Amino acid sequence: MFELAIQLISHAKKIIVIQAENPDGDSLGSSLALEEILGDLGKEVVMYCPVEIPKYMRYIRGWDRVVTTFDASTDLAIVVDTTADVLMTKVLESTGVRHFLETHDVLVIDHHTEAEPNLSFSHTLLIEEAPAASQVIYHLAKEAGWSINADAAEGMMVALQSDTLGLTTPNVQPESFHVAAELTALGAKVSQIEERRREFMKKPQNILEYKGRLIGRIEYYCDGKLALVRIPFDEIQEYSDAYNPSVLVLDEMRLVVGVEIAVALKTYPDGKLTGKLRSNTPISASVAGYFGGGGHKYAAGFRVYESQDQVVRELIEATDKALSSDTI
Repeated sequence: MFELAIQLISHAKKIIVIQAENPDGDSLGSSLALEEILGDLGKEVVMYCPVEIPKYMRYIRGWDRVVTTFDASTDLAIVVDTTADVLMTKVLESTGVRHFLETHDVLVIDHHTEAEPNLSFSHTLLIEEAPAASQVIYHLAKEAGWSINADAAEGMMVALQSDTLGLTTPNVQPESFHVAAELTALGAKVSQIEERRREFMKKPQNILEYKGRLIGRIEYYCDGKLALVRIPFDEIQEYSDAYNPSVLVLDEMRLVVGVEIAVALKTYPDGKLTGKLRSNTPISASVAGYFGGGGHKYAAGFRVYESQDQVVRELIEATDKALSSDTI
């Protein structure tokens, strides 16, 4: 499974690591780990994301090395943590990027196995069922015999913890604890990562006040099993720089008695709507897939261009279908 990935990396001199436009702890930590591992192999590595890394993620050391300008002088692209075109819209719309991806080698490293890959350019796919992309990268490095320095170990640990809420989500595998132990032995210090994270999690007073307003706007459907909050663009503009509005309330929504899935729906001036999903039942990827999105069984997302009322109706329908499925 790893042979083609190892071969592509071995032949490359300069590599660009691409995050989609919804960067999270896994995509950023995985990118940083690849920068360290491949840098130690003598590769020149550029980390790229079409949007700036959100402030709440800046406890992750090295975030400031991620650039928002695509470097077309590289000879290999590595896409981390997604296999969906819909999550790469800004990447593909950036000047010259689609042409680059269609004319260069592209390696995609992902762990979302619930949905079929949906990328519109040729690529080599390295994917395995895992709670985080960083676990796949760890296995790649071990298979190839590449060294993992302390900074790379920290990046992978941040990614693993971020996507599993500290190794507590249902998709965590026994292997995940083994990987975490190995990363600790290699120099990742969980206590220091958590200390930095807690410092950056502190919220200004206006953010806490806004969180209260969001909680007061939560809507319930499907006999209370679907919790929904709508976030208009003016609030995205006002608050996102300090804290992601969706992240503020999704966990509280998911922990309401009777709720099986929580959805934060954002609206934008160009007619775009995005949904961020978190669930207690393994239906997130299924519901997001209804809109052409994807992700984990317990965390997923989508992007559409429909009226808000239509999306809410379809969201209720998708949730009802997913909850009644025999596959749950």
